[in-house]
Amino acid sequence: MSGPRRPLAVRLAGLVKLEHTVFALPFAYMGAVTALGHFPDARTALLILLAMAGARTAAMTFNRIVDLPLDRRNPRTAGRELVTGEVSQTQARILLAVSAGVFLAAAWLLNPLAFVLSPLALAVILGYSYTKRFTPASHLFLGASLGIAPVGGWIAATGEWGTPPLILGAAVAAWTAGFDIIYALLDTEFDRREKLHSIPAALGEERALYVSRALHAAMVVLLVWYGRVLGLGSLYVIGVFIVAAFLVWEHTLVTPQDKSRVNTAFFTMNGIVSIVLFVFTLLDALRGRGQ
Repeated sequence: MSGPRRPLAVRLAGLVKLEHTVFALPFAYMGAVTALGHFPDARTALLILLAMAGARTAAMTFNRIVDLPLDRRNPRTAGRELVTGEVSQTQARILLAVSAGVFLAAAWLLNPLAFVLSPLALAVILGYSYTKRFTPASHLFLGASLGIAPVGGWIAATGEWGTPPLILGAAVAAWTAGFDIIYALLDTEFDRREKLHSIPAALGEERALYVSRALHAAMVVLLVWYGRVLGLGSLYVIGVFIVAAFLVWEHTLVTPQDKSRVNTAFFTMNGIVSIVLFVFTLLDALRGRGQ
């Protein structure tokens, strides 16, 4: 006999994996901190949080709606809330509309440039859901979606466009694409059977892991470049070294022969990477640049 039905809020949070907001949110704040040289004021910080939560919730909900036919056929995703009926398609569409509205409203309250660019950002993060149907570069599209976070944080804090956040955005994009390739190892055979496109399905799992390592190496190079462009200090550099060490460790956890620790590599390690880098960047800003 099944247990009591979970509250709707819990089911919706499960649908979008709300806890994984930790991947992108620290980078949005990192963009703001490095733009200002300090943590943004309370109003800006709250609006960045609302914008990030709204954008990510909209993207995840849209992905679940679009992928529902595939999720029904994939044993790995058979327990997702839309598949089991714990969340109805109507409820998911309402969540999509509300979360997209929250994102656009937060952007409007931040500054004119953030609001003008918000529809483009929304199009990118929603459009990712279709990319695996036609290109193995779908991982890079996901990377671009998360790479918007630090650029958005910079614009939210300053109201201005700049070249430096594009470097940080590229670093986040490379990092995201790299760990998404690792996660895609779980679906290699399913992707091939369903004629979906992924790096593991296209190149094989061994070569896919080489691509993932190259992307993560690129992330570290881009982070170093970002620090040099902005003149960030020694604490930021220490944070980058720690991140590099965690990325090396992440790549020791998974092989084509042993994918049992993919979830550890994907969720635990990458949550640590984003938080550690933000914390050291913030500490560096509080201490003063160039020290």
